[in-house]
This record gives sequence, C-alpha cells and structure tokens, in this order.
Amino acid sequence: MAINYPNGKKFIPSKEKPVAKKKKDFSFSNRGKTLEDELNETNDYYLQRGLAVIHKKPVPVQIVKVEYPSRSAAVIREAYFRAPSTTDYNGVWNGKYIDFEAKETENKTSFPLKNIHDHQIHHMAQVVKQKGVAFMIIRFSSLERYFIIRFEDLEVFWNRMITGGRKSIALDELEATAIEVKPGAFPRLDYLPILQNL
Repeated sequence: MAINYPNGKKFIPSKEKPVAKKKKDFSFSNRGKTLEDELNETNDYYLQRGLAVIHKKPVPVQIVKVEYPSRSAAVIREAYFRAPSTTDYNGVWNGKYIDFEAKETENKTSFPLKNIHDHQIHHMAQVVKQKGVAFMIIRFSSLERYFIIRFEDLEVFWNRMITGGRKSIALDELEATAIEVKPGAFPRLDYLPILQNL
C-alpha cells in the first residue's frame, strides 16, 4: 500500500531515502565562478564607486516561437541570432571608450585562437582606429591566471595564424606580451589600473 503525505508527495521509508550528494566546495580561490561572473562583479564594483561604466553587451536574438504553458510562464521554443555579436563588454572609463572580449581556456600551455572569430577581430580593429581601447582578457582556468592582451598584440598572433602559422598563443608568449592580472577580493579582477599601460 502506498502512503502519501498530505501534499501528495510519496512517503519514502528511511531505508529507501536517497543519499544526498555532497555539495562541491567552491570556497577555495573563487572556484565555480566563470570569468563572466568575475567581470560582472568587478564592473558592478566600478560602477558603484563611479570609476567606470562598463557593461556586458546583450546578444541580439530574434525570437520566432514562444509557447505559454500557463498564464504566468512563457517558454521560448525557437530563436536565432540576428547578427554575430561583436565583443563581450564595452563602456567608458576616464574619457575613453573601452571594448573587450573575455575568453577562458582549460589549456595549461596555450590559448587556442579558434575561440575568437573574424568579426570580433574586425570590430576591435575598428575600435582602435577610432582611438578607443580594445583588448582581450584571457583566463587560464586550470592555472587561475588572467592576462590582458592589447588588441595590437592579439592582431599579431591572429595574422600569424591566418598566414599559416601557429593556431594558438603560447603561455610564454602571453607572459612576454600581455599583462597579468592578479585576482583579489574587492574587486576580483581589478583591470582598470592596467589600462593605464595600454
């Protein structure tokens, strides 16, 4: 005979109770957060203190089919990207237009350039041509290391790949050309002081 609680849920005797999975410990070195989470928190910190106005760009999406399973809920069933997105973040700091892409890799020795798209390189080139500041922040997630590479340096590696050369940026090349950002507490990734050198 099945026994149910007043709310309709089935009663499971103690010997049959499923063992609760142990939650992962994300307390060490900010584990579990993505680069995007860290940048969003950092940008909120900058905004609240009046240091910069930098936001994540929304991805342009065209919604085609929506279903309404109930009055208060809508479920998007079909959508398309309207246009390729440019870069992840843009805004203003110290009178300068800022535009940058954020990428992560689990590789320990290099950053694969296949993670970047032609239209993103083209967009950053246009930003630099108009005297804006364009760069990329790369996170080596397995090493917990972060680098800011100027677009001008990124373009050199991109052109090397286009002309048949290496399809990635070696970690030692990043150490030589980019600036490493040491993660902290508040803000997590204080990248604005580094922009002074770009």
